[in-house]
Amino acid sequence: MNIFDHHLSEIKKLVIAEKDSLKLDNVDNLQGVNLEIPPEHFNYDLSCNVAMVLGKKNKINPKALAAKFKDVLLINIDNFSEVDIAGPGFLNIKLSKSALLNNISLILKNKIYGSYKSNETYNIEFVSANPTGPMHVGHCRGAIYGDVLANLLMFNGNKVTKEYYINDYGGQIKNFVESVYLRIIEIKYKKKFPNNENLYPGVYVKDIAEKIIKQNISMDFKDFEKNYEFLKQESLNASMELIKNDLKLLGIKHDNFFSETDIVNKDLVNKTIKLLKEKKFVEEGFLQPPKGESTENWKKIKRLIFKSSLFGDDADRALQKNDGSWTYFANDVAYHMDKVNRNYKNLVNILGADHTGYIKRITAAVSALSDNKVKLNCKVCQLVKLYKDGLPFKMSKRAGEFISVKDLLNEVEKDQIRFMMLNRSNDVELDFDFNKVKEKTKDNPVFYVQYAFARINSLLRAVNLSLSNQIELNESSIKFNDMELKIIRKVFEWPKIIESTSRKFDLHKIPFYLYELSTLFHAYWSKGNEDKDYKFIIKEKIARKEILLIINLVAIVIQNGMRILGVSLPEKM
Repeated sequence: MNIFDHHLSEIKKLVIAEKDSLKLDNVDNLQGVNLEIPPEHFNYDLSCNVAMVLGKKNKINPKALAAKFKDVLLINIDNFSEVDIAGPGFLNIKLSKSALLNNISLILKNKIYGSYKSNETYNIEFVSANPTGPMHVGHCRGAIYGDVLANLLMFNGNKVTKEYYINDYGGQIKNFVESVYLRIIEIKYKKKFPNNENLYPGVYVKDIAEKIIKQNISMDFKDFEKNYEFLKQESLNASMELIKNDLKLLGIKHDNFFSETDIVNKDLVNKTIKLLKEKKFVEEGFLQPPKGESTENWKKIKRLIFKSSLFGDDADRALQKNDGSWTYFANDVAYHMDKVNRNYKNLVNILGADHTGYIKRITAAVSALSDNKVKLNCKVCQLVKLYKDGLPFKMSKRAGEFISVKDLLNEVEKDQIRFMMLNRSNDVELDFDFNKVKEKTKDNPVFYVQYAFARINSLLRAVNLSLSNQIELNESSIKFNDMELKIIRKVFEWPKIIESTSRKFDLHKIPFYLYELSTLFHAYWSKGNEDKDYKFIIKEKIARKEILLIINLVAIVIQNGMRILGVSLPEKM
């Protein structure tokens, strides 16, 4: 149960019911009223700003209103045992012991505690790197973000498709296939690979060339144009195999792979443009020069234009290039029409740092195609900067000097990568230090969370118990100490974290919360080394049943949180 939502609903109902006794004229909008966890030094479970919000609306002193509302809360809500007025009018609330134990009992029975119930359909498109070689570290952040977002949405009961859009059409693919071809010529006919900036000189290209030669020993490769389609298919298959293997090493598996070539072969662009024309959202016209460009240098060419400005974009967008061929945007609009036609209620695109300016136009396209019935949410993952021994690692896919996923996994484990790639908000750059993520200290968040779970299991092994053992909740015999109350309050916050993260897709809140919870648990553990009243085990038995309650609560939350993150939980460390 989310006690914040539950008790906030009770408080709002009381405002309406008691508005006359509280002398409130304006109670129409209670949206600003919230229920949070108060600062730790207050030693209360909940904090509400209702008196401050209503005081301002009704021109009443918030503290005076809080004094009246305090009595209303204590009389009408049995679960509230104590209410205190703090600061300019905050109401700090302490839950009764029966309320604490009732909520704890519900948590212990709920294997998916924290789940924010929903039942919608999602298509999450992520990674979608050009199939021109293995994944590099620059792809890692978006890949893990997309996978964890899918886990979170499924944890909440949604149906999710994880999709990869294969950019297998266009100039980059031609350059890649030519690179493979020239490596074949180099290997088979001893002709030196040219020094051309448009080519891919990476070692993996040689590997793909050798594989194609080995599987087609008798084939004559000298004619590039004649063998192009065959080489394209073989090169792309080999490259996608590398990418899928890299994803697998990161614990990621997509449900669907969609080929850009299929858009061309199935004539999806023309079908999409026809639909948008019928809706009056596409017409022939002239674009204005881009901002900052002189009108003298701007070539005015009539072309098909999508009226994206009708849907919140900064300008209308061209669907055709100067030569009349389709733009990349036109192909992308067609791809999104296909997604809309597959009846997803929600589309999510995980984009790289260089795609920020693309969001408004593709969001406009989805709105136009679906008559505003399908929601597109685009999330940008900013750059990752790698450091080792205090020095930066640099990468360049075209030069063949990039840091691959396998290179990264040779340095650190999958669990460390997945956790740390989410440890900061996706919209800010992330520093990834190889040395720090391998430290076995408090400064390494993933280690500290895993260590909390391992400690719990070591404790249970020591007294021959398990997490499945039932605990009797007897109100008269249970008394929580200060450390235990801090942990309980933190555990109660978990559904609020899940709800907030699910609405805003700010996934960094999960690892951050798990680290905070684990830090409280480790402090609780260490307190026993300093004070015998806090000792966990006495004479080979658990000292108090409250300890069993706490370790079960912490274990439940850590298990659910790390399952969402796709990070393992070893029982021994």
